[in-house]
Amino acid sequence: MTAVMISTMVLCFALTISVAVSIGLASVLGIQASNANMLISVKEMFGAINKFPLAAIPFFILAGNLMETGGISRRLVDFAKSIVGGVQGGLPMTCVLTCMIFAAVSGSSVATTFAIGSILIPALIKHGYPTSYAAALQATSAELGVIIPPSIPMILYGVSAEVSIGELFIAGFGPGILISGALMLFVWAYCKYKGWGKHDGDGRMPFGRALLKAGWALLMPVIILGGIYGGIFTPTEASAVAVFYALVVGMLIYREIGLKDLYAVLRKSALSSAVIMFIIANAGLFAFLITRAGVPDAIGHWLQEVLKSPAYFLLGVNAALFVIGMFIETSAAIIVLGPILAPVATHFGIDPVHFGIIMVVNLALGMITPPFGVNLFAACTVARISLDRIVGHLLPFVCVILACLMVITYVPSLSLFLRDLVYAR
Repeated sequence: MTAVMISTMVLCFALTISVAVSIGLASVLGIQASNANMLISVKEMFGAINKFPLAAIPFFILAGNLMETGGISRRLVDFAKSIVGGVQGGLPMTCVLTCMIFAAVSGSSVATTFAIGSILIPALIKHGYPTSYAAALQATSAELGVIIPPSIPMILYGVSAEVSIGELFIAGFGPGILISGALMLFVWAYCKYKGWGKHDGDGRMPFGRALLKAGWALLMPVIILGGIYGGIFTPTEASAVAVFYALVVGMLIYREIGLKDLYAVLRKSALSSAVIMFIIANAGLFAFLITRAGVPDAIGHWLQEVLKSPAYFLLGVNAALFVIGMFIETSAAIIVLGPILAPVATHFGIDPVHFGIIMVVNLALGMITPPFGVNLFAACTVARISLDRIVGHLLPFVCVILACLMVITYVPSLSLFLRDLVYAR
């Protein structure tokens, strides 16, 4: 059964069939090969998505789309530009900082790419930056959408590996700030070297005025994250609060969302949610079958034999996840691999929350690496260029994030300091 499933999945990937269909077809053929009852597929697929924490996914996607339509993202851009836009290279730094703030509500990198990219990619091009650089920068910056909490991949890891989602969220702050700071420092130095962005401060709004205009937008992550860590509501309930807040601000305060806009926003959010849920359902069935076949235990024993120390284990896992992330969608990879690798990490004495952060950061790299990087496709759609044109500018960004990943991997206190501080009470 395992051989049939793996070979089918690899063949489907080679034929560029979508990830969800590839995993689902491999699972069905695996059931047939083992002469099991096909009703297993219905039961396990439904069971995979019948989990309360997963309700946060469609709500966070909807909140991100409402922020984009309701003018919240534009005001966040103006606010970020008022802080860092006055220096050479300030506009690329604004892109990173805005994505960092936007990520504190949206939970989705693709939503961040479209919401912020639709504003900043044209602005970067207007200020003389190459279109390919603007697209690569936006795709990379939007990766923060799944690293800084709330994060959809963190929710998926928490559900599949049975780890506290609240602890994962608070552990994501350190790595998110590290990556944001490293990216801003890099783009500043790179623009200095290239001589770009000498007039990035043109049209920059004074800080006080930008803060006043973006006040309601900036209050959103404060309410959401403050409510979660203050024990007022759970991460899942916070997603519904985010939708309500974005709707009220967009319709009643900024008045940029009309009733006629709601249908398009709801339709877009429903389609995005359906795609993710379909992947989760198929990946849940796949994970059940390979677990029943004993694959996780076999992999665990093999890893323990080959990789004798936690340091070698983390290095090997990072290398494997980097390659896997290039070909398999982040959500599917986390759901399939989380239950397999988390117990092995625990055996090596690695905190499961720390390991979850490593998995999320590493697999998030798959969103900006060819051939299946979803952020790349989104950024190329906004910039209206082909994927091959941005690879040259993309490589330095990948190297920066890989360096940050190594720090996150081997300095666990970066992720766990806040977690231990909050949950030790």
